Amino acid sequence: QVPLVESGGGSVQAGGSLRLSCVTSGVTYSGSSMAWFRQAPEKRREGVAAIDRFGSTVYADSVKDRFTVSKDTAKNTLYLQMNNLRPEDTAMYYCAADRFDFNLGILHSSAYRYWGQGTQVTVSS
Repeated sequence: QVPLVESGGGSVQAGGSLRLSCVTSGVTYSGSSMAWFRQAPEKRREGVAAIDRFGSTVYADSVKDRFTVSKDTAKNTLYLQMNNLRPEDTAMYYCAADRFDFNLGILHSSAYRYWGQGTQVTVSS
């Protein structure tokens, strides 16, 4: 069973919006921080946004004021609302859950145990 399944990616023009969703199985969601990461071709995976179990959020500087991370506990779903998209936002987007290494920052990919398979976001100029 795949613990995390992302959806909502697609192709948009610059300035457009998309909302990504990540449906999780209960064991990977409750009491856990969750995050969105992205990876463009030939670039390192980078943290985009995270939300801890209390609902506090953290964003990469590059997406602040444009992206919003949220969760619906009843639906076991994590969201990423992306507005005012730019060509440099083009990447495969992954959700991650169950942060286990608290010596690493909440946007550090190695801190998370479970990963989805990704959803592609392409922004054209």
